[in-house]
Amino acid sequence: MTGKKESPEYIKTSLAGALSLGLEQGRFLRDTKCGCLNLLLTYEEGCAAKCGYCGLSSARDTEAKPTFIRVKWPVYTLKNILDTVRAGGTPFKRACVSMTTHPRALGDACTVIRAIREETKLPVSALLTPTVMRGPTDMAAVREAGADRVGIAVDCATEPLFEKFRGAGIGGPHRWVRYWEALEEAVTVFGQYRAGVHLIVGLGETEKEMVHCIRRAYQLGAVTHLFSFYPEAGSFMAGMKPPELEQYRRIQLARYLINEGIIAGDGIEYDTAGRLKDFGIEIGPYVERGVPFMTSGCPDEAGVMACNRPFSNERPSEPLRNYPFMPEADDLAVIRTQVKL
Repeated sequence: MTGKKESPEYIKTSLAGALSLGLEQGRFLRDTKCGCLNLLLTYEEGCAAKCGYCGLSSARDTEAKPTFIRVKWPVYTLKNILDTVRAGGTPFKRACVSMTTHPRALGDACTVIRAIREETKLPVSALLTPTVMRGPTDMAAVREAGADRVGIAVDCATEPLFEKFRGAGIGGPHRWVRYWEALEEAVTVFGQYRAGVHLIVGLGETEKEMVHCIRRAYQLGAVTHLFSFYPEAGSFMAGMKPPELEQYRRIQLARYLINEGIIAGDGIEYDTAGRLKDFGIEIGPYVERGVPFMTSGCPDEAGVMACNRPFSNERPSEPLRNYPFMPEADDLAVIRTQVKL
């Protein structure tokens, strides 16, 4: 024990996770259930990365309260969390352990993953930081610890944007090439479509660039988990606006059609500004399914999406971007007006 509130003895969980554990007070819009227990490693010195959009950045304005994907992440002992899950009554169908950019992150993540599997039997995903991993051997260690899926948060759709907001352009340690190498390692170690790429819409890319990135991941054997940019207080990009809903809806639909193998993506047409204007197929039936507009994340053991990250892309009072539940008839009526071609 270090005497510090650091991982692996201590861990952060999302506000949604804390509410579902009964450790925070509050309620969810429409009685939403949080399907995945999201956990985040924590260290006194914080994360060494400087990602321009992240509330955990080491370069953030410390006057602002720290957030990550829009919400606060309170710290608890790992034992407290695992004891609560083991006692029953929680909605979790999966757990996800997220690394930060820290020298101890890999070993601590493996310790936490192993504890979750031993104590709760929940399937476990790991959101990895390739910058602090050495290659296939480290990737294999994550699997041996008990994770059955992994995510790589590439976030940016193009190399120039990655370098601008995560790499040398902002004084950060991450490199585009290393992240894609890690994705290939993940596919090799975990198998086809058991690795996921996190991508954030609205960092300055065109729709064409985002779709090409989704296609690249799928062709490598990975699926895409999609986020909409949301300005984090204190971050370098705190004053930047989220993407237009119409833009996000088109990318959500493209992601779904590509990841489900319905289209290859090469038949999509764009205008001169790189805006998607034709999917090459009749999209009406897929819009009506509602599923393309739900949160994209890792599934439970039955193959049903578990990682629904409730309201991490918007406030509950704002238009929903990632639906954490199946869109209802009224939701679909709104979505139809937003998928504009």
